[in-house]
Amino acid sequence: MKKLISAVLCLMLVLSLAACNGASTKMTMGTGGTAGTYYAYGGALGNQIKTAAGIDVNVVSTDGSKANILGIHTGNYQLATVQSDVMAYAYAGTRSFEKEGKLDSFRVIGGLYAEAVQLITMDPTIKSVADLRGKKVSIGAAGSGVYFNAIDILGAAGMTEKDIVPQYQSFADSADALKDGKIDAAFIVAGAPTPAITELCVAANASLVPIDGDIAKTLMDNSPYYTSYVIPAETYKGQTADVTTVTVKATLIVSTSASEEDVYNITKAIFDNIDAISHAKKAELSIENATTGMTAPFHKGAAKYFAEKNVTVESK
Repeated sequence: MKKLISAVLCLMLVLSLAACNGASTKMTMGTGGTAGTYYAYGGALGNQIKTAAGIDVNVVSTDGSKANILGIHTGNYQLATVQSDVMAYAYAGTRSFEKEGKLDSFRVIGGLYAEAVQLITMDPTIKSVADLRGKKVSIGAAGSGVYFNAIDILGAAGMTEKDIVPQYQSFADSADALKDGKIDAAFIVAGAPTPAITELCVAANASLVPIDGDIAKTLMDNSPYYTSYVIPAETYKGQTADVTTVTVKATLIVSTSASEEDVYNITKAIFDNIDAISHAKKAELSIENATTGMTAPFHKGAAKYFAEKNVTVESK
């Protein structure tokens, strides 16, 4: 009987060890609202990471970039999608992160796609940023990423909040207010085409206002996380010509607590299998796009992967 019990105990120990060795890493990814690109794209990335790297990713809806960075800081999330400019504020402890101070609890995996700063209006007299003077303009919720994008662009045009009638509205509220004629223009920061803007262009003859020339140059000289971007003609109904604007970058970040091996495998799962990712934004995935315009250091696991592709990135 003692021999039988001993044998059973040994078998249980072997099975337990095998289960532990076979258990995959589990991570939670913070994204954005369920109607936005972050949430849908996060789901596609999570599926690909599970398939190619064997890491279980629980994708959750959140309030966006700042909430995601704070979620990583508190340990609630291990992965997140964020705007590159908001990431820069967090890493420097400035602007929307002045209260929290510098956060050093996250690292970059890579840039994903362009988030265009889209200045949308239904007023045909508004043809440039300068034409916003004296108008009712939604500049995003106070302290949000969109808010600081709008302030930067107004500043590059020699204006401040005092030169417009500012409205501090969310993405959805901005679209509704434009449709109802309660505001003259709105700043919306999202990958183009943006469904809410598509709807406005179809139902209400809305149009995009370019952010280009000296304004764009001043903006990019002052803030390196902005780059020039062209929204191609026919992206929206009635858009007969290309519209030049500026963009920040949707970026995948990871907790510093994640192992080098896991982050290497995540990075490889994404960038070695772009065609397998089930989302249209995969078209913007590339090694170059992933590694440029970042204002926070990369995770060592991501840096190891990019080094294999002959690209050196700053890691920590």
